[in-house]
Parts: sequence; C-alpha cells; structure tokens
Amino acid sequence: MGDRGGAGGSRRRRTGSRPSSQSGGGPAAAEDEVRAAGPEGDAPAADKDESRGSDAGGSHWDLRCHRLQDSLFSSDSGFSNYRGILNWCVVMLILSNARLFLENLIKYGILVDPIQVVSLFLKDPYSWPALCLVIVANVFAVAAFQVEKRLAVGALTEQAGLLLHVLNLATILCFPAAVALLLESITPVGSVLALMVYTILFLKLFSYRDVNLWCRERRARAKAKAAPSGKKANGGAAQRMVSYPDNLTYRDLYYFLFAPTLCYELNFPRSPRIRKRFLLRRLLEMLFLTQLQVGLIQQWMVPTIQNSMKPFKDMDYSRIIERLLKLAVPNHLIWLIFFYWFFHSCMNAVAELMQFGDREFYRDWWNSESVTYFWQNWNIPVHKWCLRHFYKPMLRRGSSKWVARTGVFFASAFFHEYLVSIPLHMFRLWAFTGMMAQIPLAWIVSRFFQGNYGNAAVWLTLIIGQPVAVLMYVHDYYVLHYEAPVAGA
Repeated sequence: MGDRGGAGGSRRRRTGSRPSSQSGGGPAAAEDEVRAAGPEGDAPAADKDESRGSDAGGSHWDLRCHRLQDSLFSSDSGFSNYRGILNWCVVMLILSNARLFLENLIKYGILVDPIQVVSLFLKDPYSWPALCLVIVANVFAVAAFQVEKRLAVGALTEQAGLLLHVLNLATILCFPAAVALLLESITPVGSVLALMVYTILFLKLFSYRDVNLWCRERRARAKAKAAPSGKKANGGAAQRMVSYPDNLTYRDLYYFLFAPTLCYELNFPRSPRIRKRFLLRRLLEMLFLTQLQVGLIQQWMVPTIQNSMKPFKDMDYSRIIERLLKLAVPNHLIWLIFFYWFFHSCMNAVAELMQFGDREFYRDWWNSESVTYFWQNWNIPVHKWCLRHFYKPMLRRGSSKWVARTGVFFASAFFHEYLVSIPLHMFRLWAFTGMMAQIPLAWIVSRFFQGNYGNAAVWLTLIIGQPVAVLMYVHDYYVLHYEAPVAGA
C-alpha cells in the first residue's frame, strides 16, 4: 500500500493533480522539500517518502516560477523573431499611404495621363533626336573595336592606341552633351536616356580597352618566357574557352554591349537555358511597375512639387520643411519601386534572354550599417567597375586608400551631375555636392552610429537626401524657365 501511495503521490506531482487532503507536514514540509530539491528540481528518495502527502501548499516546482532571463526586447535575450512587428509596420505603412493617396485624389482628382508621358520624350512626332543619338553610338563602339583589332596584330603601337581610345572616350561624353545643349527639339527626359546610354557605353568601352590591354601584356610575358626554352604552347583546340585575340569579333563585342554588366571578360558565365516562366514574370513586372511609377509621379509627386514653389519663393522655412517631408514619402516609395524594377526585373530579363549567368546585380544594401556599405552593395555592376578599373589601379600606382576612395566618389559625382545638369540646361552642382557629401557623411555614421543605429542613419539619409536634391533642381528649373521669362517681359 505504501508503494502504491508513493507512486500515486509522484504521479500527482507530475501531472499537477489536486493534492490529497491528508497532509501531515503543511507549508513547512513543502519548504523543506524545496530546500532539499536537487539542481533539476527533484528531491532525494528519502525526502520523497517523507513528503508524499505533504502537498497542501502546492507541488515543489510550483513554488519556483522564476529564473534568470532577459526581456525579449533586450539585445542579450537572443530573441530575433520580430515578424509580427514587421507585419504591423507594413500594415501601418500601407494605411498611412492609403490615407495620403485618398487625400490626394480628393484634392486634385485623377491626374494620371498616359498621353502626357509621350510628350516627355517627343516634342515633334516626326523628330526623334534621342533615338538618333542612341543609333549613332554604334560608331564609337565600332571605332574602339577597330583600334583593338589593329593593336592585336601590331599595326598600331600602344601609345597610338591609347591616344585613339582617349579621343574616342572623350567624344562619347562630349558629343551627346553638345547635342543635348544645342538641339532644341530634344526633351529633358530624352536627353537623360541618351546620356545614360552614352555613359554606359563609356564605362563598357573603358573596360573593353583595359581587359584587352591586360591580355596583350599577358601574351607578351608568355612569349618572353617561352622563347628561351623553345617550347610551344599546347594549342587549346580542345578547349571551348575563348582566348585572346579570338575574342575580337563583332559578335563578342555586341554581346558585351547588351549584357547587364559593365566589366568585360573573354568568357562570361552562361546559364544553360532560357527559363520561359521566369522571363515572363520579369516582363510582367516590368510592364506593371512602369505604369505604377508613372502613375505615382503624375498623381503624387508632381502636385507636391508644384505646391513647394511658393514656400521656396517666400523663404518660408517651416513650410519648406513640411513640403520636404511630404515629398519624402512618395519619392522614397518610387525610388524603391525603381530599384526593384531596374535591378531585379529589367536586368534579370535581359540576362535571361542573353543567358548571362552572373545575376548578382545587388546585395543586401537594406541591412547597411554604414554609408560605405550601402554604396558598395546597392549597385553591384557599377561597384565592380569602380573596384576593377579605378580603385585598384590607383592603389597599384601608389595612392592611399583614402585618396582612391575619394577619387571614386569624385567620378561618381561627376556622372551624377552630367546626367542631371545637361538635360536641364543648368549647372547648379547639387548632385555633385550631394555625392561628395557622402565622404564626410560616411565618416560621421561610422564614427558615431553602430548596428541598428547606423542602419537607421543610412535609411534617414536615403529618405531625406533625395527629395532635397529634387526640390533644389525643380526650384532652380522653375525660376530659370518660368519666372525669368516673365520678369524679362
């Protein structure tokens, strides 16, 4: 009977059943039981026999309901599942933006006009200057190709080839800029697109020239090593890899010009096949997101910018800040949509069509805890080009890392200003200043902000910095093209 009673008491303690009313020890016995409990909360066998029926004050582990632990929001807790809070943020963001969008519709009505978009590209339906500029760009690509062909066979010296390449690259930047400034029939949007094509062509042909030069230097070193031994290189007839100068073909050149990369290689990684479903999804995303961006710009950004002109004119700083914060929301949303549209949808669609294997067009820039990390990861094609053809060559020539990094930002600032000032026919250097300001900003963020605070600082600069530049250029453009003629009249 005693064994059965002990087993029953043990079962009652394990299952949390109602304690027996025949208690002989009361609370004092329960406290003795807790003191005698081992590290795992189990009492020794002798104490168990003495406290079989003494559960009137509750089982011994019912009294130990606390342990050493941190709150979930503490970093030391190790807790990382904040999915519900993230979902809450998304819901609140959608609701707040929906309210703003509804307020915009009530105030301005429907402003989306697809026909108006055409006027951004064409002034005269029978004149297509931007498209003509893009077609003429083939001349400069063929010129670079012909120079490389002659360098490969020794018909040109390296000094003459360098001079011809420099002239060709300089013309690539100057020719479209002169056309955009002198030709009245070209629109600002058309100028931007044409200048972007020429900028990409400049970077690609710069890489094309560098890589072929490296191949010639390697070939010269290989010949110098092979000459004393009298050995001939075992011909790579069985290899499918292209070697220099067999890469100098129009097919290879134009594959590189259309490939979603700025860095040239003789043998690009290739995907085995074209995935039709993947390509279709990317094309549908391109179509939908293009319409969404146009609609948001017409419906949301344009009225906000127009209403910002009077506070700027009156120098009403409180209203200027209010307009800036109001513009920050649609501007940042459109920028995020543009990022996904261009770097994921468009570039993946082109890569899939061309079976281009390297799809790392961006990294996790949204986790950036420093400004430097953001610029290194949000635009991988440009980052690879800067690292390969600008940053590392400067280091090899003896420059310090700080000077090389400053040079990269200077080049980026030049191209940002080039793509903005020339189409707008005004030179205010806001884009150039904004890019050069990234250098001290990167130092401040890395020095005073770490971890999540650094990530928040990066997001803040992205959300606020862009609309500041937009308002500066729009204000100056408005004053130059609308107020100045009225004042003159």
